[in-house]
Amino acid sequence: MSAGYERIVVTGGAGFIGSHVAEALVRRGAQLTLVDNFDPYYAPPAKRANLEAVRRVGSIEFREADIRDTAAMRSVFAAARPQAVIHLAARPGVRPSFAARELYEQINVVATRHLLACARDSGAGQFVFGSSSSVYGDSSRRPFSEEQTDLQPISPYACTKLAAEQAAREIAARDGLPVVCLRFFTVYGARQRPDLAIHKFTALIEAGRPVPVFGDGSSGRDYTYIDDIVAGVLAALEYSPARAPGEAPFEIFNLGNANPVRLDELVARLEAATGKRAVRDPQPAQPGDVALTWADISKAWRLLGYRPETRLEQGLERFVAWYRGAAAERTMAVGA
Repeated sequence: MSAGYERIVVTGGAGFIGSHVAEALVRRGAQLTLVDNFDPYYAPPAKRANLEAVRRVGSIEFREADIRDTAAMRSVFAAARPQAVIHLAARPGVRPSFAARELYEQINVVATRHLLACARDSGAGQFVFGSSSSVYGDSSRRPFSEEQTDLQPISPYACTKLAAEQAAREIAARDGLPVVCLRFFTVYGARQRPDLAIHKFTALIEAGRPVPVFGDGSSGRDYTYIDDIVAGVLAALEYSPARAPGEAPFEIFNLGNANPVRLDELVARLEAATGKRAVRDPQPAQPGDVALTWADISKAWRLLGYRPETRLEQGLERFVAWYRGAAAERTMAVGA
């Protein structure tokens, strides 16, 4: 392992991004402890399948636990003695967060604060936190830059992610724990959560069912392929947020594709990838949806060597191939 981090804890390790990061770390020879609670936000069998995919790559230690369980987390850290932590567990979803504010705060803020303390107390040398582009909200400056101070999050989910970043900055400044926050921009690829647009739209197009198009179709998203995100996470693990004396060992990076695509264009590209016509179902704009996400990745390019390589057309073709393969496996399992 580079950077000397052999023992690593990954929270949310059975999730979409977490399982891909875990596979990459196992291939690098890390002694990996994955934590996940199989929350029913989306089907636990899908996450268990993700975990099995990681295990096919190599040996891991797995702990089924809720990051809100402080005793369980302290037990995990005591056993793993991690040299680094990659914290990807969270309560996701912009729209559902409006009806469950306290739950989002408990998972995304309070539990994150406790994990930071566990990392500090265990002597970890790096804490990588999976944040979100949603912290920018409807910021007037585009593309979104890490140097912006006019952040305008417009959903409870986004507010909790920003609050977690601030908690990380505080503990980095107070206790010297090196922290790197990564703002992910609309990640997609194999094993993507089924509630996210590309997965949801593909399923609907394949089934010949209407695809909901919210608003006038002009909203844009900076879709980023999972392989590029994994490369960014691994680079962040190796990055040393060294500061001048008195400054916190803390850094924030955007991980995006720097190429936003309109919603109506995304549907058209999915039509091309599937070879099927989408039945568009116009719907009103949804609460919490921002007009545009667009990553300025110049800082990650300069300091992490982050170079997203996957064009949307390529990524969608790969996703559709994975989706069809997974669907065929489910059909065979049912018929067995």
